[in-house]
Parts: sequence; C-alpha cells; structure tokens
Amino acid sequence: MGSPITLDALRVLDAIERKQSFAAAAEALFRVPSAVSYTVNKLEEDLGVTLFDRSKRKAQLTPIGKMLVEQGRLILKATDELTHMAQQSASGWESELRICIDSILLFEPVYTLIAQFQKLHPWINIRVSEEVLGGTWDSLIADSSDLIVGATGESYKGDFSIHDLGEIDFVFAVAKDHPLVEEGQPISNKSIAKYASIVVSDSSRSMPNRSIGLLDGRSRITVPTIEKKIEAHALGLGVGFLPVHRIRERLESGELKSLQLASYESRRSKLIMAWRKDNQGKALAWFVDKIQEISSQLV
Repeated sequence: MGSPITLDALRVLDAIERKQSFAAAAEALFRVPSAVSYTVNKLEEDLGVTLFDRSKRKAQLTPIGKMLVEQGRLILKATDELTHMAQQSASGWESELRICIDSILLFEPVYTLIAQFQKLHPWINIRVSEEVLGGTWDSLIADSSDLIVGATGESYKGDFSIHDLGEIDFVFAVAKDHPLVEEGQPISNKSIAKYASIVVSDSSRSMPNRSIGLLDGRSRITVPTIEKKIEAHALGLGVGFLPVHRIRERLESGELKSLQLASYESRRSKLIMAWRKDNQGKALAWFVDKIQEISSQLV
C-alpha cells in the first residue's frame, strides 16, 4: 500500500503553515480554498490523525502537524535538489566533481575557485582530497578523482589529458637556530650527515613510492605532508629541501634559513594538472580552464 503522504500534500501543508490560513495558501498555490481543504481533510483521514487545531481562528498545526511539515520540507528540498541534479546531468553537468590536490601546492587559490563555482552551480558537490607524490597520480589512475592538480614526477599520458602548471624551486632549509646555521657555507655532506633528514611519505597505494627531501645515507623522520615537513624543519627536528613558494614568508621572517651546500645541485620540479580524456563534464572543463588562468598563484 502506498503512503498517503504525497509531495502535493506536503506542498499544501507547507503553504498553509507559511501563510497562516487555508485561503492565503490556496491563493499562493493558485487553487480554490475548497481544493486545499479537501487535500488536508483527505490526508488526515488516510493517516488517522489531526493535523490542524480547528478551534483557533487561524490555521494552527497540532504537534503531529508540525512534525509532518518540518520533515516534509526536508523531503521537498531533497526532491527539488534531485530534480535539478537530473536536469544538470542531462545537460552535461556532473552531480559531483572530485579534485585531488597535491600536498606541495597552496590550496587557497583552488578554494577561491570553488567559492566562485558554488555561486554559479550550488547544486554540484565538490569533493577535495589531498595526496602526496605518486598518490596524486594514483588517485586519477584508480578513478577516485576526476582532476589532479600539482602532480609531480613522470607524466602518465595515454588516457589522460596533461597540462603543465609551471615549475617549483627547492632550497635546503633549516630552523633559524639550527647548528648548521653557524657553520661556514657551503655546508659539507659530512656536516649534514649529523642530522636527520625530514622526508614526506608517498601516499600512493599501488605505484612505486617516492619521497621528497630525501638525503641518502641519513637517518630519517618521515611525515605525511609538505605542511608537516615545513613544521618539522621550523622546530629544528631535521634538515632537507623545501619548496620555495611554501616557505617564502618563513624565509623572509628569518624563521627558516636557506643554506648553500658544497655538493649543491639545483632542485626543480615540474607541476602537472591531469584528467581523463573521456571525461566531458562541464564542471571539470570549468575548473580546468580556471586553474590554467591562476596557475601562477599556486606556486
């Protein structure tokens, strides 16, 4: 047996509660008052409950009536959202877009784009995740994300569209009060070997693991993200290379010190944005275009 609570009945109850009278509700719904009264009476009869206290001059809901209106509004809202989502999907807009951002990037510029997008398309859900090194590519290959931003290392072409976002520079950085600061520069490998290397763990689940900031032969402190690596450097827990764009303010304030190494090799990494070629979603296309426009802000 079907429920007597229909969407039409819920809309009638909602209108009566908002307008505080059957007549006003009928006018708002472009119906005659008798039609509104019939809908309410029929619902009360089918449910075996009283929804309105008719001893009052104004239409006043009973406790059961209030509960039905409150819960009914949630159903009406969900129905409206589902209708809009179906219409969006038919016109090429996704119901959800999954964006994976590599830990090496600043998230704020992407958050700004998300805020802009939500004003235009509030019905589309945005799911943001963070991965490290191979984990960023892994999320796209495993189809757990639609768009990856800031991936580093080897580009996996074939099924993916690739866009370069630019390059980032790394510097060897330590805390302002680290013992290496007092040594003459360039710093020798022998001096560096006395201290732990802070490295970022690869979050990949199926691809060969890589690490950022690895100094071969040194003891290691492994952390989950670039942000945690920077914090560990600032606390003097160890040494290693850090992306310049992430520590610029700390370098300017003196909290971190950039040191020259005797065996220095320029460290630079190319950043990639990638997505599946067969994904023709309009939300994806919107973010691809916008991220290309703001790529300089990411680093």
